[in-house]
Amino acid sequence: MRQSSTQRPLSPRLSVYRWGAPMVASLFHRASGLLLVLFVPLYLWLLHGMTGSTEEFDEVLRWMHSLPGRVMLWLAGTALVYHVCNGLRFLCLDAGWFETRRMMRLTARLALATALAFSVLLAVLL
Repeated sequence: MRQSSTQRPLSPRLSVYRWGAPMVASLFHRASGLLLVLFVPLYLWLLHGMTGSTEEFDEVLRWMHSLPGRVMLWLAGTALVYHVCNGLRFLCLDAGWFETRRMMRLTARLALATALAFSVLLAVLL
């Protein structure tokens, strides 16, 4: 039988929670996943331009070397690396590894630090 809405436990407001590394890592994971989905049209346009005519290829190449193009590629690369790093962390947690609070904080910080280091490296390379 269904419980009425008055019998369900109420979750505290978001302001009640402490913003620790695991919470920030989880929120960034969701945001990076959303960014990756939003970048799908860009990926498709780049792929189409690279496989199309010479004029289309030149247009894609010009865009990739422009400031907006480099910023978009940097955002996409950073989101991808963070999403993969934190996704591996979540898979480990699902497998029952690193379940202590200390390890959850450590792995969250490790995922954030890895993505930050890659982000800086990618910014230098682009």
